[in-house]
Amino acid sequence: MYSFHVASCVFVQVVAAPDRLGRSTQNMLAFAEGLRSWRANLRVLNLGGGDADTHTPMDSMVFTVMAALAQMEMEIARERITGSVATRRGAGKDLGRRRRTFTGSPIRNGLRLIVTGEPATQVACDLEMSRATLYRRIRELPPFAA
Repeated sequence: MYSFHVASCVFVQVVAAPDRLGRSTQNMLAFAEGLRSWRANLRVLNLGGGDADTHTPMDSMVFTVMAALAQMEMEIARERITGSVATRRGAGKDLGRRRRTFTGSPIRNGLRLIVTGEPATQVACDLEMSRATLYRRIRELPPFAA
């Protein structure tokens, strides 16, 4: 989304698609109305195969319809994702990368190596984690283990 001033000093807001303006039709229409109250125009590129400028009544109507369609498209995608997650959970399948579980032993050994002068970056690399994760896991160790 970008803005620019036209030679006639009219403010124009340009966006690639209406779904970039908000999450619901009401959001998008409120934004367009707010611009109109400032006497600014909204120009949407890629709107149903062409451009639309909310300055004209016809393009304003097309923008309203396309905003409703964009919201419907987002809601359909959300339903698909929710359904897929529920199906995978029901089947006991993996939903993505999970936090790798470590017993305290490798973390304690890593801490001992760091205390003896081994670089933390190397220890983290050997344990196949980032240095920040290593430090976080060390902080999570019970007090007696440190």
